[in-house]
Amino acid sequence: QRRVFFVDAAHFVMGAFFGMLWCFERLFLKSSSGRKRYNVLGAYSVKGTELITLTNDAYINSDTLVDLLTAINRLHPAAAITLVMDNARYQRCDKVIDKAKELGIDLLFLPPYSPNLNLIERMWKFTKKQCLYNRYYETFHQFKAAINECLDKVKSTFCEQVKTLLNPKFQLFEKSANVTA
Repeated sequence: QRRVFFVDAAHFVMGAFFGMLWCFERLFLKSSSGRKRYNVLGAYSVKGTELITLTNDAYINSDTLVDLLTAINRLHPAAAITLVMDNARYQRCDKVIDKAKELGIDLLFLPPYSPNLNLIERMWKFTKKQCLYNRYYETFHQFKAAINECLDKVKSTFCEQVKTLLNPKFQLFEKSANVTA
């Protein structure tokens, strides 16, 4: 049995995010000052809607990714594991590649400029919709708690929504149409 995880980071910024706004008169909405970021490095497996996350307020770098590799290996020590990732610099570095080889984890890098092939991107969009759009948080602590609560509910409350949103079915085209300009 091979376990396939889709891996990527999301950088949630505490600020104003409008879902939809249409009105006849001008409205003033509360918004947070500053640009505090909450970083989430996640690995999503379609099998059982498993989500493994590491969070911080600083940066996502190769050290964070090595920690994620170790966490995945600790949770599934006997399984063959493949991580599907984009081409971020901190994901393609020697440190990460060497640690993956040491742990017996296969890395599969997506083609450049193809974020739609990484299913976890849909998870980040879902998270923003659930807890950021049209929401105001008084403190950064409340902001982080809302994101953590949403991610914790992936296997319980949001299970059916996540299963339909993050399914591994992609539309394939037999022949591409050539368009000339």
